[in-house]
Amino acid sequence: MTTEDIIYHIFYQVDEQMLDVAKHRQAKLYPSELVTIGILFALKGSHFSAFYRWLKRDYDSLFGGLPDRTRLQRALQVHQDWCDRFLKEPSFFTVADSYPIELIFPIRAGRSQQQIGKKGKDKGRWSIGIRLWWLLSDSGQVVEWYWLPMNQPDKDFNPLAAYFADESIVLTDLGFRDANGLPPNLKVCKKGTWNERMIVETTFSMLTVVCHTKKFFHRLPDYLWSHCAYLAAMFNVLTTLFHQLFPGDERQRSIAEFSL
Repeated sequence: MTTEDIIYHIFYQVDEQMLDVAKHRQAKLYPSELVTIGILFALKGSHFSAFYRWLKRDYDSLFGGLPDRTRLQRALQVHQDWCDRFLKEPSFFTVADSYPIELIFPIRAGRSQQQIGKKGKDKGRWSIGIRLWWLLSDSGQVVEWYWLPMNQPDKDFNPLAAYFADESIVLTDLGFRDANGLPPNLKVCKKGTWNERMIVETTFSMLTVVCHTKKFFHRLPDYLWSHCAYLAAMFNVLTTLFHQLFPGDERQRSIAEFSL
């Protein structure tokens, strides 16, 4: 599958969900085109400036001409709420976990007043960044997401699970234990039990290998929220697309076929 084919397929999936969103008379891009670009950025990863150079050089004509880089990045941030259209409904069992993302090296700590978070450990290694929390349905698609600075523990995400108390039982690992009590629908699973939780480990592995999400390069929270929003939309769009294009595949889901 060529890159153009991937862009066409993604645009079709996005456009089907945004038929009721009108184009602003002063906007250069249609809403579906803007969300498609945000999804492509989340899929490709790296700096936005490098992504923009690649998109402008090779695929500018597909979008009828791109706006300036800074204007495009601001538009993606302003309209990040459109990504909520691509979140899925919770299933009876859902799975939650956090994913550490590095923003800067620890040696650069304190150099900027805009620094997000403090030092935390990721698998024994000190870094400064965030923990991205995903709630996945039993089909492995994103129901809800949030992020907190890396120095905050996983248990701080527990109130988000309580929001789904009437809809779903949320399975988590031992890192979400809290001495002050847990939400009634949160089930902490010991290692080796509830293999249903493996779906989140597979998901985060795909993000690492395909989307290079272990490191972000944003310095402002608004753009960090935007990247996370398009990342969740991207995953749901591509997993849906995988089932449509490869209905006989034995794998439950994959996004490797759409790697840029």
